[in-house]
Order: sequence, then C-alpha cells, then structure tokens
Amino acid sequence: MTAAAAYAVADWGTSRFRLWLLDEKGDVVAERRSDDGLDISRARGFAETLETHLTGLQAPADMPVIICGMAGSRQGWVEANYVPVPADLTAILSGTVRIEGISRDVRIIPGLSQSGSAPNVMRGEETQLLGAMLARNLRSGLVAMPGTHSKWVELEEGRAKSFSTYLTGELYALLAGHSILRHSIGNATETVAPDHPQFAAGLELMLEGNRRMLGELFGIRAAMLLENLAPEGAASRLSGLLIGTEIAGAREKYGTTTKIALVASGAMAALYAKALTVAGLGFDIVDADDAVRKGLFVAASKLWPAATQG
Repeated sequence: MTAAAAYAVADWGTSRFRLWLLDEKGDVVAERRSDDGLDISRARGFAETLETHLTGLQAPADMPVIICGMAGSRQGWVEANYVPVPADLTAILSGTVRIEGISRDVRIIPGLSQSGSAPNVMRGEETQLLGAMLARNLRSGLVAMPGTHSKWVELEEGRAKSFSTYLTGELYALLAGHSILRHSIGNATETVAPDHPQFAAGLELMLEGNRRMLGELFGIRAAMLLENLAPEGAASRLSGLLIGTEIAGAREKYGTTTKIALVASGAMAALYAKALTVAGLGFDIVDADDAVRKGLFVAASKLWPAATQG
C-alpha cells in the first residue's frame, strides 16, 4: 500500500463485498472484491472479514473505514437506522453508526425510508445516489439505479423526495434458476445482450401497453418446446419482459419529460440504455462504481477531515 491512501471505503452487500483505499482526492489507490457478502460474513465474523481484506491491502491499523450497504441492516454487523424522506442526502452522514468493541474507527451509513401509502426502504443506494448527484451536479430530477432491487428516486433541490423499488433482478434470478423456465434457460443466465431480438421483443411487448407479463412468461417455455427457442433467446426474452415491465411502470409513474440519470455499469448499463431508448426516455449514464465511491469518499472526508491533512 502507498502512503497516499487516506481512507478505506466499502460497499458491503447481501452477496458481494467491495473495498477501496482512496487518497485525499478520492482516487483509488487499491481495491479488493469478493463474495464475502452478508451471509458469509455473518458466519465468519464481520470484523474478521473486514480486517482480512484490509490486511491484504496493507492498510494501517489506524486507517478509518466507512461502509454502506447491507452490513448496516438488521441482519448485518450493526443496524444503522433509516433516515426518512424527504431527506438531504448529505444529512444521512450525521447518522452514521460507529462499530463498538474494535480498535479501528469503522462507521456504517444509514439507509433511507419512505412511509405512508407506499412504504419503501433502501440501503446502499443512498450513497450511490449522493455520488451520482455530485458526478452530474444534479439537484432535481429522476435517478434510476438498476440492480437486484432497482431503485427510482425523485430528487428535488438536493433532497430525495420519494422513491420506488422494482424487484427486477431478483425476479430474473428466481425465474431463471428456480422456476420451470430454468429448463429453457439453463446456463445462459449471463448471456443476455441488448441487441438480441428476443430482448427487444420482450421490451416492446411490455412498453406498448401490454402489461400482461404473467401471461407472457410461460410463452418462453412453449417457444422452447415448439419453436426450438435457444437458451440465449429464452434468457434474453425473460430479461426483456422484466426490464420492460419496470420501465413501463416507472414511465407511467414519473412521466416522459424528465431526463433520467441512469446509474449503472457494464452489461446492466447497456441493457437499461436499450430499454430507455425503446421507451423514448432521455437519459445520461453515470458509472455505478464511480458513484458509490464518490459518495463514500464524501462521507469519509466529512467524518475525518484530518485524514487528508497528513
């Protein structure tokens, strides 16, 4: 590890763990990624898991750590309570929870909650959202953060006004791996491409006002049996139906005039860019990894400003 590192920042989710050492400007000095998510880390010990990765990066014992994500859930390391919306995104930093009983200064960022007729919660995305706002100098508008549980957030004058959650990624994994559709998709779950005609067909069905997604799903199985639909086509059609349903719902709720900040990376960015284009929605892409690191850096530098002063 180089002496330039000032902070360790981590995005600790249900299934994945990402750790970065950042310098005083927020640039990456070193990183580690692993499958040490919530369940594995709970069995092994959260402190031990974190220290193993920090040691692997040669982080000094007095380097502070800021964490976002499911490590702060009720099933995580320690619960960091939610901040209700509408909320100033920088205000959540004052609610960070310090881990007791260890020598290192480790803090966890709270999530956001929404009560009333549409109860909702997010944990981890609030930090990504803050980073996306800073990356685009965005104070008002609509932010889409696709993933296992896709989040759509309304911003108003620098505050998270309200948000929606779509279980798009989780439903894809469940249907592709544990339903009758697994016989059609097989090992092709990662082969979905935005230019596949079956992906486009699934999108268009859902975006053209045909919201009968449940009635379309079994057609994937039937097309494999009767028309020799290949596994790649089956996976692509399922993805198109699910993402198309999400986009159709968001378009109906939020309208078509607001340009969307799409916070995504890699294949996910490509799929959602295609879907938003087909839906006739304007968007800019913000890299998801950059956004969460930027949000974590802002949190760290506000908590420990002395760390950047030598």
